[in-house]
Parts: sequence; C-alpha cells; structure tokens
Amino acid sequence: MLMPRQKTPDLKLPTLNHGEFDLATDASDRGTIICFYRGLHCPICANYLTELQKQVEEFTNRGVSTIAISSDGEERTREMAEKIGADTLRFGYDLPLAKAREWGLYISTSRGKTSIGIEEPALFSEPGLFMVTPQQTLYYGSVQTMPFVRPHFSELVSALDFAIKNDYPARGEFTGPV
Repeated sequence: MLMPRQKTPDLKLPTLNHGEFDLATDASDRGTIICFYRGLHCPICANYLTELQKQVEEFTNRGVSTIAISSDGEERTREMAEKIGADTLRFGYDLPLAKAREWGLYISTSRGKTSIGIEEPALFSEPGLFMVTPQQTLYYGSVQTMPFVRPHFSELVSALDFAIKNDYPARGEFTGPV
C-alpha cells in the first residue's frame, strides 16, 4: 500500500509527444497529477480524460504537471488522445501491469468488446488518481476497483488552492498500531 509522505514507486514510460516521462525528474514546482486510466476501450475514461484536459491549465497555473497513463500501446493511446482532443495533456503508454500493481491499482480481465465496440485487452488496470510531490512522495491518492464514480478534477483544483494557501500536509500517514 502506498503511504502519504512516503516515496512512491519509480515511474518511467514513453509518452506520445513529450519523450520519456520520468516521475523522479518531472519538472514542476508543486508536483505531478498522475491519472491512470483503463484504456481506449473505456468510454468512461474518455469522458474523464476530457475533463482532465479541460483542467490542465488550472493545474499548470498552480505549479502542478499532469499525465494520463494506461497499459495501452502507442497506437491505442494516440487514438484516445485524438478522441478527446488532447492538446496539452501528456499521455504515457505501455504501463507494465506489474508496475500498476506497485501503485496499488487493481487488475481486471477482458470481458470482450465494450459498449463502444472496442475490444478490452486481456488484462488491464483499473483507474487511479495520484498527486506526487516534487520529492516523489505521495500527497494524494484514489484507487478504484471499477470505472465508475471518480474524483472530480475541478474539486481537486479547489483542494489544491486550499492546500497551497494553508500549507496543508498530506494526510493518512500514520502507520503505528491502532
């Protein structure tokens, strides 16, 4: 389990148009939003990433970079980026499922074609949303077992405003006996 204020797993992946993404060296003042999504086959992911694309500038204005990542290969990832009209959102691809597990993501098996007629991969990760500090420690995390009911990016922007104004620390870091 990932713990707030503790180092996250390393993460290096190719991106569509921005070279290699390396979380350890991602240049941002306040951190990186990492949105793990299921893949091209997921219509809910397309809607969710469209909302993230709309908020990229708001995150950037607060010193936070953004990236969307899946285990899809380059071709399917490019299709997703084009589908949502991504022009500022970075897309990483070829996420190894073993790395997805390190991040605490759930892994699902294919159920065939989705409601939009796209074949699910044999195995793929379920969604997760994380904010990682420039020191590569976990600030915020949300992991899901299903594609439904995800955190809203506009709420995360507002939460960042509060956290920045109040120097609010990551929470949930206690690991002692209870």
